[in-house]
Amino acid sequence: MSSLALYRRYRPESFAEVIGQGHVTDPLQQALRNNRVNHAYLFSGPRGCGKTTSARILARCLNCEQGPTPTPCGECQSCRDLARNGPGSIDVIEIDAASHGGVDDARDLREKAFFGPASSRYKIYIIDEAHMVSPQGFNALLKVVEEPPEHLKFIFATTEPEKVIGTIRSRTHHYPFRLVPPGTLRDYLADVCGREGIAVEEGVLPLVVRAGAGSVRDSMSVMDQLLAGAGEDGVTYDMTTALLGYTDGSLLDSVVESFVSGDGSAAFGVVDRVIEGGNDPRRFVTDLLERLRDLVILAAVPDAAEKGLIDAPADVVERMQAQAQSFGAAELSRAADIVNEGLTEMRGAHSPRLQLELICARVMLPAAYGDERSVMARLDRIERGVQFSAGAGAPAMGYVPGPEAHAGAAGAAPAAAPVPPGGGPAAARAAVRGAGRRRCPGGCAGRRPVRRRGCGCRFR
Repeated sequence: MSSLALYRRYRPESFAEVIGQGHVTDPLQQALRNNRVNHAYLFSGPRGCGKTTSARILARCLNCEQGPTPTPCGECQSCRDLARNGPGSIDVIEIDAASHGGVDDARDLREKAFFGPASSRYKIYIIDEAHMVSPQGFNALLKVVEEPPEHLKFIFATTEPEKVIGTIRSRTHHYPFRLVPPGTLRDYLADVCGREGIAVEEGVLPLVVRAGAGSVRDSMSVMDQLLAGAGEDGVTYDMTTALLGYTDGSLLDSVVESFVSGDGSAAFGVVDRVIEGGNDPRRFVTDLLERLRDLVILAAVPDAAEKGLIDAPADVVERMQAQAQSFGAAELSRAADIVNEGLTEMRGAHSPRLQLELICARVMLPAAYGDERSVMARLDRIERGVQFSAGAGAPAMGYVPGPEAHAGAAGAAPAAAPVPPGGGPAAARAAVRGAGRRRCPGGCAGRRPVRRRGCGCRFR
């Protein structure tokens, strides 16, 4: 097995092999077919999405003996020199602008650029990390980029095109590269794993794609690390979650189910397992927010997995569908909002565990808040018939006893006098205090044992 990095072993050699960049590769191939190739190009986009690789492929297409052609023959000397494992061509010069971006480097390039190619059709300069060229360096290159000799081509590659001065950008054809879609990247990684002959457990590739964040090179590097550590069973899900630091799916299922049932003991038990297991609380909250996002989508679009809105194994999708049906729409949205706010508060927090516990408490206690989303969450719980008790034998939170709760009890005191309309809390308390006293037949209102005209009783 070659010790070459995975992303280098499978570097594309033609535009047809570049994935996820059809909006760039198709126009370039058509320009090559029409023989309308510009003298300068600017490739921009996130790291690891194929800018430098496409620049090399374009150089290969231009210097092929059958070219300019969109499909290099792969047999001529130039194609062999510029192949994946080729020695390189003296007429295709790659410059790292991070270390050669000064004005002296630009002047040296300008002087050498006017010499013709040694054996190829064009002399091509690929300037990587072009945003690192200083303004003075760009100004020194301006004239040769604006009016180059017929044998000279420039390809600038950068992650920050706005730092390339406008006078240079205006003289190039700008092609913006994008992050590769998860579905496309997952299929590509599955094909690479098949070529490597190593089994990969279901659920691993979505985690790798998530770790790569749309970058082909980053995803291939992660996959290379996992393949290097694979055992007899191949790459397992447990190995991947442990190596990449993701939260195990069982923990997410447990905490979500505790939110649904209002089981505080289970929720804080999960928090304890997260901390005792050495997991990062911030990572756990990030993964929990991702899970709630999937539940929100499943609640709104039941067939989200078939439409590609959710990237997860079939058994995980089935569990998430059951969880989404257990939640109310308002309650689920409120939980996602609280977790999102909590994740923001956890940045720089001195006690991440405390923040995580507070997040769980806020999600499970909508009655403690009077805002609209909390009220709607309480209504969802009422509609679902979920009871959240304050303790064993205690009435449910928010319980108000009716008159029947005191009527007919043996030895009970007579019912309190009705509160007059508009009497307010003070009148209500007075009525309750006077409920157990004997009433005077004469209608006296006094409390002291004194005689009063027209009344024969002493006590009230």
